[in-house]
Amino acid sequence: MAGKGAGGKPLMVRGSVYTMRRKCGKDYCRCMKGELHETPVLSYSEKGKTRIVALSPEDVPGAREALKRYRKARREIENEAMRGIERLKKDIKARREGGR
Repeated sequence: MAGKGAGGKPLMVRGSVYTMRRKCGKDYCRCMKGELHETPVLSYSEKGKTRIVALSPEDVPGAREALKRYRKARREIENEAMRGIERLKKDIKARREGGR
């Protein structure tokens, strides 16, 4: 997974990275004896449905970093929104008290 998105910006993704374990169903396969197949995946939601993207092992570190960037950006936006709400409440209170 490349570390850069469009325009050279660092890549950001939303979701979770985890290892999916499953049986393939072939009678002769090792997975039928309990050694499940493992695939790293990125899971995310789109229009209310869970989507999964299979990752190669070398994609996992980049995907995890992209997730960290997304979570950091989301926290920053939430913090800015809360500062905006506090500012709005303060302005409304000052306007109401000034009108008396």
